[in-house]
Amino acid sequence: MVRYSKLPFRELVRRYNCDIVYTPMILADVFSASNYARDSEFSTNLLDDPVVIQFAASNGADLAKAAELAAPYVSGIDINCGCPQKWAINEKIGSHLMSDPETVRDMIRMTKARVDVPCSIKIRIHKNLRETEEFVKRALSVGVDFITVHGRTRRQKSTEPANMDGMKLVKEVSTVPVIANGDVFSVEDANMIVEATGVDGTMSARGILENPALFAGYETTPWECVEDYVDLALSYGTNAFIFHHHLMFMLEKIMSNAERRTFNSLTTIPSIIDYLEEHYDLDIARRRAQHARKDQTLPQ
Repeated sequence: MVRYSKLPFRELVRRYNCDIVYTPMILADVFSASNYARDSEFSTNLLDDPVVIQFAASNGADLAKAAELAAPYVSGIDINCGCPQKWAINEKIGSHLMSDPETVRDMIRMTKARVDVPCSIKIRIHKNLRETEEFVKRALSVGVDFITVHGRTRRQKSTEPANMDGMKLVKEVSTVPVIANGDVFSVEDANMIVEATGVDGTMSARGILENPALFAGYETTPWECVEDYVDLALSYGTNAFIFHHHLMFMLEKIMSNAERRTFNSLTTIPSIIDYLEEHYDLDIARRRAQHARKDQTLPQ
């Protein structure tokens, strides 16, 4: 995901049964060239484990350099071959790479020569699934460690259903673990996809933005999850744009149209906090006390 899934959100979803988390998509060349970019785009701590850092790159040299800088602090390096945004395609990154399997092959090879953590790819399917099969085989030939496949082509809209046959094919031709992505909005969705495709796990992006407690079995975001996010975001420090947008996603299904219009018009963190305290009884101190009592009851 671009911009989202920074440290506060990653810690949040871990509390709700998420096993592996990813950073936002980070531009490899900018990351390796700028201390400011590294500090602003990636932060971590001892609780942030396992974490996979996802890079966007157009060549192996840029990727390998960024991967070498990040490797001591992460559990894996992922190459984004799936971002469908026009700016990414114009920069020859993201889903543009689905038409350039040799470059992806070189990226994997060069990165694995420089780091000792797993190197994975996140891909999309092609309209012609034979191209997808060949793409995967080339990645396997240079030792890719696992594959995440989004079951849509780069030109398909998210309103179109994910292609189960495409994801199943990737699993069938792979000799490494495969994770399916696309249309995961509930535990039931995840279980259905595993059953239909035989994959080793599922990934959620849009679904977990809307409901960070998805993998804990909640159908909508529970209020305590919202309070947890506010607490984590304020504790770690989050800019107003990201803070606001995460909450917009989480609260969309429980707010009326009028409430959404008002909430979406807020522009500062204090105004957002004031609104939630006044209209939703936001109480971070109470939530922290609940966590403290829970921690005291856990076996040492």
